[in-house]
Amino acid sequence: MIRVAVVDDERLVRSGLRMILGTAPDIEMVADCGGAEAVETVLRCAAEVVLLDIRMPDVDGLTVLRRLRAAPNPPAVAMLTTFDAQEYLTAALREGAAGFLLKDSDPEQLVRAVRTLAAGGSVLDPGVTRAVIGGYLTAEDQAAAARAVSGLTPRESQVLALLGEGLGNAQIADRMGLASSTVKDHVRALLGKLGGINRIQAAIVADRAGLVSGAPRGAW
Repeated sequence: MIRVAVVDDERLVRSGLRMILGTAPDIEMVADCGGAEAVETVLRCAAEVVLLDIRMPDVDGLTVLRRLRAAPNPPAVAMLTTFDAQEYLTAALREGAAGFLLKDSDPEQLVRAVRTLAAGGSVLDPGVTRAVIGGYLTAEDQAAAARAVSGLTPRESQVLALLGEGLGNAQIADRMGLASSTVKDHVRALLGKLGGINRIQAAIVADRAGLVSGAPRGAW
């Protein structure tokens, strides 16, 4: 079972997400709360995946994200956002967010996202893709990404391309016919070579470097 916590200042939003995710047979909703008690609650419940509102009036989502990422064995955190919160997206990405989801995402998309996050993958709602990619990588960053990618081994480049598709380690292992432990080693190595970035940042680099198949440059 995937242990999930929802952090949002609106009870109605929390109730809706709990109802949606609670219908999945492999997902267990272990907590829902506001920002003030979020860090203590999430860590106490040992949540593996957290859906976190990016803007809250008491303790903002970026602060909660930062504290969760600093904890031992931190959960995967996807930020819940709206179209008018673009100024927060780049900051959340740099703080280690594993994904971005719109609050009005359809139920099936939310369930798939939780499963992807639990498997070590990253998620990015198409509605915020352009804002996240555009805000994170400037033209200078794009050139630097291309240079960094050129220093990867062919196998690491393959893994990076699959990260760019949002796949988790197990999915990459299946796609490439490798052991999960081998994929994990490749991911660790390539993230280090790319400057110690996280998975979703690496996925953006893969996109900008033209490694993601089936999608135009600059799109997810």
